[in-house]
Amino acid sequence: MAATTTARWVEVHPRNPQRRAIRATVDLLREGGLIAYPTDSCFALGAMLGNREGLERIRTIRRLDARHHFTLVCRDFAQLGQFVRISTPVFRAVKAATPGCYTFILPATKEVPRRLLQPRKRTVGVRIPQHPVVDALLEELDEPLLSSTLILPDTEEPMTSGWEIHERLGHQLDAILDSGECGTEPTTVIDLSGDEPELIRQGAGEGFEW
Repeated sequence: MAATTTARWVEVHPRNPQRRAIRATVDLLREGGLIAYPTDSCFALGAMLGNREGLERIRTIRRLDARHHFTLVCRDFAQLGQFVRISTPVFRAVKAATPGCYTFILPATKEVPRRLLQPRKRTVGVRIPQHPVVDALLEELDEPLLSSTLILPDTEEPMTSGWEIHERLGHQLDAILDSGECGTEPTTVIDLSGDEPELIRQGAGEGFEW
């Protein structure tokens, strides 16, 4: 499903998102749509896990290469555990930091489509946000959301305004969910696929303990 006109504008309450709006957005995702949505860190792009075209549209918008780690945004820890392999020490560290503004890079299970994996390491990013709109989306969707922070290739800062997203990317998206102000920093990204944690990006998440 490629956007042929301007994206649908969907205003939702930041603490109690309207169920009808959430259902309509999830229906669009299931039809192959690509959305921009708010999180506890900043706006992100989202598509269904199996949406090959949606993945390529995200790559095009952000000009990403094959080495980029995509993120599976999960509803809870049980869902996250279906898609990545976690040792006991990693389990404790990730559990203590979620939900929150962290993305963790971990070895993927066979549940993750190969095209989403980092080619060399066979890893994928996972995170559990703390945001009512995301919670509602994931509950209705009942599977992780393929996601990527909405940072355009010609900028260093993520997009934080729904109207700005609509003006710049409305013709490339199918819907934009706007709940007012959201975070202004991307997540902190930590690679936990090796023997020791590696900080990939310092962002909104602080105080991670290993």
